[in-house]
Amino acid sequence: MDRLVSGIQPTGKMHLGNWMGAVHNWVKLQSTFRSFFFIADLHSLTTIYEDPSQLRQHRIELAKDLFASGIDPNMSTLFFQSDVAEHSELHVVFSMITPLPWLERVPTYKDKIDEIREKDLNTYGFLGYPVLQAADILLYKASAVPVGKDQLPHLELTREIARRFNHFYAPIFPEPSDMITDFPSLPGLDGRKMSKSYGNTIPISSSSHEVNDLVRSMLTDPARVRKTDPGHPAVCPVFSYHKIFSTSEVISAVEAECKAGQIGCIACKQQCAAAINLQLDPVRERRDQWTDHAVAEALQSGEVRSAIGL
Repeated sequence: MDRLVSGIQPTGKMHLGNWMGAVHNWVKLQSTFRSFFFIADLHSLTTIYEDPSQLRQHRIELAKDLFASGIDPNMSTLFFQSDVAEHSELHVVFSMITPLPWLERVPTYKDKIDEIREKDLNTYGFLGYPVLQAADILLYKASAVPVGKDQLPHLELTREIARRFNHFYAPIFPEPSDMITDFPSLPGLDGRKMSKSYGNTIPISSSSHEVNDLVRSMLTDPARVRKTDPGHPAVCPVFSYHKIFSTSEVISAVEAECKAGQIGCIACKQQCAAAINLQLDPVRERRDQWTDHAVAEALQSGEVRSAIGL
């Protein structure tokens, strides 16, 4: 089977954006690829280096979320990035041959600095993030990497590093192809991109009551003041959720009633929250079955299999 590799940072609770934008795709792909999925705890230190005290428990909680979402430890290899020393070792080698301008031109570098203004990200680790990412991917000689469009520059840099290494030494690393995610990025509660950095997320481990409260707090069409005002679903973050989580019948009804001023935002949000909860119910049930001990055992097994896969 062709190899696939991807990772996710344990900087907080996994949210609906992670779930629909990445993990949902991983679950579908794990049956057709030899899949290596890792919890990127080393990467998370680029932004939480000042206080990593919660990192250990965040790693465990994220693993529970991944298993509950459908990542099967019998089909996929899931492990902590820091448990496999070769990730760090190959990162050091690549850092020696990667030209500094290659890193400075990565568009997400300045974007993230602007996005996370409350932290000092002027560190080598943050600038060199894509080099560690290249090591994560090339270490397993993956043929494919599922990514969002914002990560395409990182993957192209990975291919450039592979070509440079192969030119200097030997043709060891294949150039991986990108697999664009099927789902667009979800807006957060405030209408911006859903991000832990913004604090505008809906964690998938939320209870049904918590989901109801979070959806109720979401921004809607800013031009709509009264229930009878014609709405504009295309610019409403709540309707973006309907298009992903609701049935086609509900989507059509909500769109028509909103445009005609026949449904209020509160009723619309209630239907949206109900649709989200319906899809999260089996995830919550599976999550409750994973104890910390069971997670630790599964990840230890994943660490062994990841080493065998090198």
